[in-house]
Amino acid sequence: MGLALCACLLASVSGVRADNDEYDQLESHPLRLVAYLIHPLGYALEWLVARPIHYLVSRPGLEDVFGHRGDHADQR
Repeated sequence: MGLALCACLLASVSGVRADNDEYDQLESHPLRLVAYLIHPLGYALEWLVARPIHYLVSRPGLEDVFGHRGDHADQR
């Protein structure tokens, strides 16, 4: 019984490969290299500019002034 169970388990296991960090040709594309440089700038702008602005215009008293329509826009 134990041997049959072991054989079933071994037969059901698919080939598993370790995730390696091999070099991929897509990582050398010139636009990918530019994106590596631009992404931190976009990330910083989102957190330092866009999110604070959204926070201000989405406040309950200011939503109508700025025309912000949030998740509850379909309920109006």
